[in-house]
Order: sequence, then C-alpha cells, then structure tokens
Amino acid sequence: VQNYAVPPVVAPDLTVEHLSEVDNGTSKVDLTLFVEFPADGPVLAAEWSTDLFAAGTIEAWLDHYLAILTDAVDRPGRSIAELGMSSALRRLRPAALGEAVAWQQTGPLHVLVARTAAEHPTAVAVTDGTTQLTYDELIADTHRLAHRLRALGVGPESLVGICVDRHPRMLVGLLGILAAGGAYLPLDPDFPADRIDYMLRDSGAALLITETPLLGGLPDDLPQTVLLDVEDLSAEPSAAPDAPSGSDGLDQLAYVLYTSGSTGRPKGVEITHGSMANFLWAMHRSPGLCAEDRVAALTTLSFDIAGLELWLPLLVGAQVVILDRQTASDGALLAEKLDAYEVTMLQATPMTWRLLLAADWGGRAGMRAWCGGEALPADLADALGGRVGELWNLYGPTEATIWTSIHRVEGPAGVEGGVRAGTVPIGKPIHNTSAWLLDEQLRPVPWGAIGELCLGGAGIARGYRGRPQLTADRFVPDPFGAPGSRLYRTGDRARFRENGNLEFLGRSDDQVKVRGFRIELGEVEAVLRSLPGVAGSAAAVWGTDPADQRLVAYIVPIADQSLEPDELRTAAAGFLPDHMVPSQIEVLTALPLNTNRKLDRKALPEPGRTDTRSGRAPHGPFEEIVAEVWCEVLGLEQVNAESNFFSLGGHSLLATRVVSRLGQRFELPVAVRLVFEAPTVAGQAARIEADLLSSIEDQA
Repeated sequence: VQNYAVPPVVAPDLTVEHLSEVDNGTSKVDLTLFVEFPADGPVLAAEWSTDLFAAGTIEAWLDHYLAILTDAVDRPGRSIAELGMSSALRRLRPAALGEAVAWQQTGPLHVLVARTAAEHPTAVAVTDGTTQLTYDELIADTHRLAHRLRALGVGPESLVGICVDRHPRMLVGLLGILAAGGAYLPLDPDFPADRIDYMLRDSGAALLITETPLLGGLPDDLPQTVLLDVEDLSAEPSAAPDAPSGSDGLDQLAYVLYTSGSTGRPKGVEITHGSMANFLWAMHRSPGLCAEDRVAALTTLSFDIAGLELWLPLLVGAQVVILDRQTASDGALLAEKLDAYEVTMLQATPMTWRLLLAADWGGRAGMRAWCGGEALPADLADALGGRVGELWNLYGPTEATIWTSIHRVEGPAGVEGGVRAGTVPIGKPIHNTSAWLLDEQLRPVPWGAIGELCLGGAGIARGYRGRPQLTADRFVPDPFGAPGSRLYRTGDRARFRENGNLEFLGRSDDQVKVRGFRIELGEVEAVLRSLPGVAGSAAAVWGTDPADQRLVAYIVPIADQSLEPDELRTAAAGFLPDHMVPSQIEVLTALPLNTNRKLDRKALPEPGRTDTRSGRAPHGPFEEIVAEVWCEVLGLEQVNAESNFFSLGGHSLLATRVVSRLGQRFELPVAVRLVFEAPTVAGQAARIEADLLSSIEDQA
C-alpha cells in the first residue's frame, strides 16, 4: 500500500491509499481516507467512526481536501497553510453570518424607553414588591434627574458612576444618566472600596450617584456625589431635556462595564447606544418578549447580562421585577418570588438554575428560561426542559454586547445526529452579527475544525477604556466585513456542528468562568504577588462539578517569611470582589515550571481537603452534626468550629444543600439565610439549638 503525505487539516491519523488495494470492511482507525486515480480524475472515499464524526462533517472535509489539492496544482508557490482557504471561507460563510436586519425603530436607550412609555403610560414599568413605578412615573422621574445632572455638567461622553441598592429608583438613576446625555458606570455596592476607587479613577468618572446608607463602604475620596435617596428633584421639569449639543446618537457611549483583567487590574469595556439597540431588538425578535411579560431582574449591575433584564422589558412595555441579593442566592425564596410575581421570563446562569432545582422547584408552565454566562450542561438542560415552556441557551462576551448567539433547546439536550454531547450548543449568531472560526493568523478553519471564535457586526464594543494597545490586540480589522469593520477575538475555542450550530469548547488562555463570573487568573495572581511577603503566586480552578468548583491560589513566600493563608485571603479581599477571592490558598516552596521556565498550571498540586485554619474543634452534638454536614457537602475531612463556610469554598448552591441536610438531621425547617447570617459551624449550631428549643417550648 502506498501512502501519500496529506496536510494535517482533517485528522492526525488520516492516510491516503489506493481503493483497489484496501479491504474496505471495518474501520480500523478513527478516520481513513481512500483515493483512486482513474483517467477522468481522482475518486475519494472515507471510513470513519460514527461515534466521533457525522456524515456531513466528513463530506465537508473531503470537499476541503479536494480544494487543497486543486490549489496546490493551480498555485504551486503557495504555502500549505494558505491552500484551500477559499473553500473554508465558502463553507463557513452561511453559518457565520447572522441575518442582516435594518431596524425600523432605533435610537439611544432612553429615547426607546420614552417611546414605549408614551404607548403604555399607566402600565407598571418596574416593581420590587414594595414600590412600583408606572411608565409615566418612571419617565417623569428620569427627566427630573436628567435636568439636575445636566446642570452639574453631564453631557455627551460624560461618565457617571452609579452605586445603589436594588430597587425601582435604580432604573431612574440609570435612565437619568442616559437622558442627560451621559454614560453610566455600574459599581456593585458589595465590591471592596479599593476596587471601586480604582474603577472611578481609571474610568475618569467625574460624578457618582449613590445613597446615604452606602457611603460607609465607599472610598473616602469620591468625585462629586448625588445622593439618590435625599436629592430633592421636585422643582425640576418632568419634560425631557433638549438633546445635548455634540450628541452622536447611536455612536454615543452608553455604558462602561469593568471585567477582570489578565494584567492584574480590571479593564473597562465601552458600549455604545447603537450596539445596545441592535442587541435589544434582536432579542425582542428572538427569543422574543412582549408587553404582557414579567421579567425577573436578579443580576447585579456589574454583570453585563443585567442589561437584558432591565432594558429589554422597557423596550416592549413589559414589567421589570427587581429581586434583591438575598432572593438571588436562595433557591427556595427565588422559587417563591417567581410564583408570587407570576414571572414569565427568567434569565440566569447555570448556577442559579441549579439553585432552583436544589430547592425542589417544580417549574412554571409557560415560563421562558434563558440560560447563559457559562456552558449549559446537558443534564441541567434536561432537568429544566420539563419545568418550563421554553429553554434557550445564550452565549456572548461583554465586548460584543451581552449575547451574540442563541439556541433553543428542544428534545434531549446536546443530542445532534444521534451523538450525545456533554454541553448544549450555543447556536447561531443573532441579527447583524458574525461569528467566524479562525486560526492564529485569522484565516478561516475548515468546516468542523476547531478555531478561535471571532465576533463581528453591530454589537462590537469601541474597545477598552484608556487601553489602546490592549484594544488593538483584541479588536482587529474584519477581513470579511465592510471597510473599517472589526472583529473581537474572544479567546474562546469553538467549532460548527453539522447543522450549523456553534459548539463551545473552552478557552485558549487563562480566563475561567466560576459560577458564571468571568475571572482572569492573572488578575488574582497579580493581587496576591502584591501582598507583603509573597514572592510568587499562581491560581487554578479545581473540580469538574460546577457546583463544587473552587478557585484555589498557590503562593511562594519570600525567604524566611511565614505566611498565613487566612491573612492573605483577607488582604486579597480588600481589592478583589467576593467571586475572585480564592477559597483556598496553598503555600509551596516553588511553583512548577515547564521546560520554557514558565508556570506549568497543569502541574499545580491538588489542594488539600482538610481545613487547616486555626480554631477549636467542634464541641457538643449540635456543632458536631453541623460539622459533619459541612464535610459532606464541601468534601472536606474536617472543619473547625470557627471556620467560615464561604472561606472554605462554599457558595449559594452548596448552602442550599447544607440547609436541606441540616433540616433532615434536626427535623426542623432551616432557611438558606442561616448560612449567610451565621457562616460558621458554631454560629449555625447555636442558631439551630435555639430554634429547636423554641419549637419544643411552643409545642409544650
């Protein structure tokens, strides 16, 4: 048998052989290609493992291989890497391009909401169960605040920070900034003061909207401040202020949202009104929303997906139901609120959906479930499918305006062509969006091959605020689009399935997702390296179960230094938000390096599963039972009485499991808030003992 050399564009074990010399019975390898050379041209055939490949994928590969051979003959001077590019581009283009749509109604966000308000003046726009605002009231309050902000100097491209609690006036603050001509910078009140200070300074925000109760947690040196809870706006006009001079409409900045940064500092992503308008109209069209809907808003403003929960309902005349932080972290309470408010659409991360399932949520007939933020596992999709009317999987980075591809899950999740995948596909690009799979030189990869997902179209951000070099690196000229258009290099690896659906296959760098939060490991490492006594640091995520994933850090002390992991965690929490603070810190004598003397992250040792923090051992039956339950849920061998549940890697979903088991052991109803209000073994044991004694006294 004669073998011919073939460029490695299909499979590493591909061989080429004469048809007449091969027993074409059972496939001996994953993929074999056979070729015969009769007078009228070559004939190709293939054998493949049907567990690995679909027939359409094989056909596409054979077409691409023939294109390579044809290119090699027609243009012998080209490198192998350039051969067949036109074939790859021709096959990718139909799947890569979302539908081109010219929206009939478009404009800045506040203008779109004002149009809706004129059509639904008396409908409830937003409620939190205690306070509600009709569309008329929302717009009138928005205009009053906008006039005040305009008088304070807010205009086009002005950036205004907003740090408020979750209530209807949060929307007044956001819309007021936009109506004044400015752009908003969302700041989570739970962020450390140092991080808020950095974001205000780095962004150049000249004004901050906040509330009196939050001032104690904010940095000392604040820009000019408007207190939303005490500001008297009654004398301000309720009519819209004139459009500010110099306004660029759709090209104008709408918001800046900070994401984790690989260099050790978060970076601000600049999104325009035009990008948001295109995104919202695309979502209105599919998956779809209407004026009769009630949308639960449970996401912090500092997470970009909050933009869909707040703005899409207001675009169509629907109602926004604002839920507080406690509800968002308690599956039983969330389930109760979904029923009480008759919610018809909920957008949440896989973590939050698992919270609901862990609380034995029976679902809501007809409710639409939108899931995004990280990969949707097939088992979770299957569990949700029978509990809701529609289930959609959504994908998109902040830099491309929230969601860029969508997929409706129907039937067994992850099954296509008879093959079961572990995760659900992320679907097809939304309107006016492109999704290309490219190699390192930004050339299209063959159909079915893995490439970097590069996004283009109307949703692409301006770039990173004040970071021209980083912007140039990640936002590159679009070789397939109109002159001047750009692609955002996501760093995500993906491929097209046979039916044109995109399949997400992980990262090509050190960015990770933990419970839906985007984390650059480099930022965690940089913060740890900046702490006194630390010579080196590394970070990694451990655990395959999304409910048990832990962010673990490794540090190397400066010679003769003794470092306490608890003290390091406390120091890191002074800058990092909660979701980026490592649940464990391991002390090493040296970090593992590869042959190039770079960190070998895969060689980091598995973290210990014993709580080594100082503290007394659990004492008495109540503490001992609570400690046993913690060990079962957290996968630890032992814990101390004063250990903090969240410092050991605990989170909302695991808290739900803890209270469920404690309730069974003590035969007593236990609410999730117990874990948040009393996060230690001793604290929970004392509360349960008091509740049990009270229950006994009531029965007596």
